Amino acid sequence: MSNQINKGYVLTEWNPEDSSFWNNYGRKIANKNLWLSIPALLLAFAVWQVWSVVVAELPRAGFKFSSTQLFWLTALPGLSGATLRIFYSFMVPIFGGRRWTALTTASLLIPALGIGFAVQDVNTPYWVMALLALLCGFGGGNFSSSMSNISFFYPKAEKGKASGLNAGLGNLGVSVVQFVVPLVIATNAFGWLGGHPLTVTQADGSTSDLWLQNGAFVFVPFIALSAICCWFGMNDIADAKASFADQAIIFKRKDNWLMCVLYMGTFGSFIGFSAAFPLLMRLTFPDVNVLHYVFLGPLISALARAGFGGVSDKIGGGRVTFWAFILMMLALGAALYFVANPGSAIAFPGFFAAFMVLFFATGVGNASTFQMIPVIMSRVIDKTMPNATEEQKRHQSDRESAAITGFTAAIAAYAFFLIPVSFALSKDATGGPQAALWGFMIFYVICLAITWFCYIRNGAILHVEGRRTQK
Repeated sequence: MSNQINKGYVLTEWNPEDSSFWNNYGRKIANKNLWLSIPALLLAFAVWQVWSVVVAELPRAGFKFSSTQLFWLTALPGLSGATLRIFYSFMVPIFGGRRWTALTTASLLIPALGIGFAVQDVNTPYWVMALLALLCGFGGGNFSSSMSNISFFYPKAEKGKASGLNAGLGNLGVSVVQFVVPLVIATNAFGWLGGHPLTVTQADGSTSDLWLQNGAFVFVPFIALSAICCWFGMNDIADAKASFADQAIIFKRKDNWLMCVLYMGTFGSFIGFSAAFPLLMRLTFPDVNVLHYVFLGPLISALARAGFGGVSDKIGGGRVTFWAFILMMLALGAALYFVANPGSAIAFPGFFAAFMVLFFATGVGNASTFQMIPVIMSRVIDKTMPNATEEQKRHQSDRESAAITGFTAAIAAYAFFLIPVSFALSKDATGGPQAALWGFMIFYVICLAITWFCYIRNGAILHVEGRRTQK
């Protein structure tokens, strides 16, 4: 069997639930695919978020765009990325995980190179900038297909850990962008290959050079290398093949829609606050320069996600999700207190610390909600296909779990757009972020109620999760 499995790129037999198969052959192959997937996903998040950092520097570089135009440039990657995720959710079973991961990673070269050339000329038309912003959505779309692909490789008992590592370390791309881009745009990192700098006039009348293009060019060689490694190093699973029609059954599953709500509360909060946090801090505490620290929030969230996937496997994703929402509500309550008392000596550190806790809780919830999906679907399939063989049930559960994982990620990604818009509307209507924060609080209460009533209360589908060995 090992010779057949390791021959070529297509795994013609794959049964990770068979402990002998898994321990002798499966784990090594699955881990290889996981560790090739992680850097590809990190780069996808980097390209998705790079535009928000670059846009913040456009006025300083001499681009004459209005604040409204800049806002839309920041928001457009969220719209396109979330929409692409819907389609990407179903692509792995159609095209194969290796092919799709390699090709979609290579597609990141288009916005990365395009941005690098466009920002070197202050006369670049706005429509070109808007198109590049939309193309950055390629990075957002990749998440759904990446998570769908990795879910096929692991047994139920390890899916939470695997998805937590893939998503958590992939989410680090947000922190990488916010940390690296400000550094590379200030230096001539690529020499003559990087092009000419733009001259920036400081407030005191002095001038300096800005290589804004480096913020995108810095990722180009890594994208190319990752795409090549994925093409030659990853695998396709033969029995993971399925048409869109085969996967469309998830739209009839109520759990698909419930998990969309929960993942909007966890991942949606992570990606939305990551995009909005720098501007939120600038508007709330205009006298404090925190731009060098905002990367800490996404970093904390990504590491929490990577670490709590395994915890969710052990004690139950439903329970972890429940307590994650409680922690998010407490952190949001603290943030509301400090923003309502801006004159307090601890207003800024308190507000910043509250958001760091909030980011941590979103990371924990990101891991636990994804761990819930395959466990839920395994039990749903047991009930809806009582006469099927165990192998047929496993195939159907894996197929639906992968599709739901991708689809929930697609819906949650719209928060990239919705959360910044909520803060903007709150600021216009009330002069501060409080209205938006209260709106998020109400939404978290709804998520908490869904988690308890539908999944972990006595008699619910995940009530025994973590208390006995999963079937």
